[in-house]
Amino acid sequence: MSDANGSYYERHIFFCLNERTNGEACCAQHHAREAYERCKAQVKALGLAAPGQVRVNQAGCMNRCAAGPVAVVYPEAVWYTYVDLQDIDEIVESHLKNGRVVERLLTPPHLGR
Repeated sequence: MSDANGSYYERHIFFCLNERTNGEACCAQHHAREAYERCKAQVKALGLAAPGQVRVNQAGCMNRCAAGPVAVVYPEAVWYTYVDLQDIDEIVESHLKNGRVVERLLTPPHLGR
């Protein structure tokens, strides 16, 4: 199953779960795994976890450490910086379910590593 653009999923969200052991900043220090698990559970509970709908994946370093924790939604290439599980719920409901970007959670474009 694919959407009108031929993509297997309508939206695909990746969570950086990278963990550094050298003391450098990383998304894992900011409860990224918990956010990933929450997103995955919410997507499943809403019945969105299927081909043609939404896929939630974990990722290694995405080189946006200064903005961490981060997640990115494709195909729109929208980067989010989130603080808590309520932010994740808002991303799921607004963007993943309804296609509306959550402007207040957008990662500043200049923040990289």
